[in-house]
Amino acid sequence: MRPITTGQPLHARSRAALSLALAAGILTAPVTRAGAATASPAVACASARPGLATRLSRDVTAALRGRSVTAAVALRDHTTGTGCTLRGDQWFDSASVVKVTVLATLLRDARTHHRRLTRHEGTLATAMITRSDNAATTALWRRLGVRRVKAFLRLAGMTRTVPGDGGHWGLTRITAKDEQRLLELLTHHNPVLGNRSRAYALGLMRGVVRSQRWGTPAGAPRGATIQVKNGWLSRATHGWRVHSIGAFTGHGHDYTLTVLTQDNARMNDGVATIQAVARAVHRDLHPAVAAAKPYTLTPAPREVIPAGP
Repeated sequence: MRPITTGQPLHARSRAALSLALAAGILTAPVTRAGAATASPAVACASARPGLATRLSRDVTAALRGRSVTAAVALRDHTTGTGCTLRGDQWFDSASVVKVTVLATLLRDARTHHRRLTRHEGTLATAMITRSDNAATTALWRRLGVRRVKAFLRLAGMTRTVPGDGGHWGLTRITAKDEQRLLELLTHHNPVLGNRSRAYALGLMRGVVRSQRWGTPAGAPRGATIQVKNGWLSRATHGWRVHSIGAFTGHGHDYTLTVLTQDNARMNDGVATIQAVARAVHRDLHPAVAAAKPYTLTPAPREVIPAGP
């Protein structure tokens, strides 16, 4: 599929074609490869705004160049009709970004049974998202059961996501494309999650504690409402997994960004990679808008995979 380069408003047919291309990951060929000596796949972008796909492909590639890390990137901006992917279907251990899926499963289950969340569920959900509380996540994971999680994944179209075995929710296998599908459900009207459920989930993601608001918000434009969830996990193979998913809305903003990384020697290596990509994306989407005050990264504890039930 060729990129759309007209500066005129998109006709319905063009919008539909672009939407299908973004959803399927069928994007334009990239302009540059990351590091001449590597065989890494390159960033593929398409946009309805002239020149934007080329800039994003170039700048995200540059942000990744020279880093000893395996990264996956997915972007979708509804305002400019733009999408980018890199390793969109590659699996990564989820660490704590799966907590948004757990929350969405809980909200879908409540909607299916025509009930509100109990006070206890609300307390657990708040701790799980805003403080990344592992015990709260384990309690909700056990309460829901893998069967309900899988049912939600089917409804959401997150066909590549595989829940962790034996209660190990942090070892759920995720992909950048599936995380983008989840963010799309949270930010736009759909039959899977009602408007109140979406508003509730986004509200919790807006309330993440300051020490965990690094990653995709780096370099976000002033005025954007920022919703974020991060995850970090160290294992014997592939080093540190460090991930960040973000939704940026309000004041004319309507885009989502997922960056997943592994093979990091240190947690901060993954954070630095994610934030380099995020700054490039925010700058290219909003070149005339000054970035918001950067979030200060504070030391975070090593995340431990909870024991099975």
